[in-house]
Amino acid sequence: QVQLVESGGGSVQPGGSLRLSCAASGSFISMYAMGWYRQGSAKQRELVAIVTSTGDRSYVESVKGRFIISRDNAKSTVYLEMTSLKPEDTAVYYCNANRVGHRQTFNYWGQGTQVTVSS
Repeated sequence: QVQLVESGGGSVQPGGSLRLSCAASGSFISMYAMGWYRQGSAKQRELVAIVTSTGDRSYVESVKGRFIISRDNAKSTVYLEMTSLKPEDTAVYYCNANRVGHRQTFNYWGQGTQVTVSS
């Protein structure tokens, strides 16, 4: 079992920055791919960024060059550094942990943290 707790959301003006954190607890955290998803109003949840257990990173096109995902396995924490924020980045951001085992897939979600970008 893995528990995920996000923090760092808030309100910011366009062009501003925020840093989201996701603290994970449980077993084998370093073996999980860790991702950030977001869901805006009347929209489907979308993958924003992911970092694999080996450190490979990928991003949705709309945030490339603005967001950076990183992980600190010693602290069991994943971060999302968001810069040059736009109103369309407004959403609830969710942390996700995913691992494919021998016989099952392990998939966990945090409770979400609100990010609002508005002037």
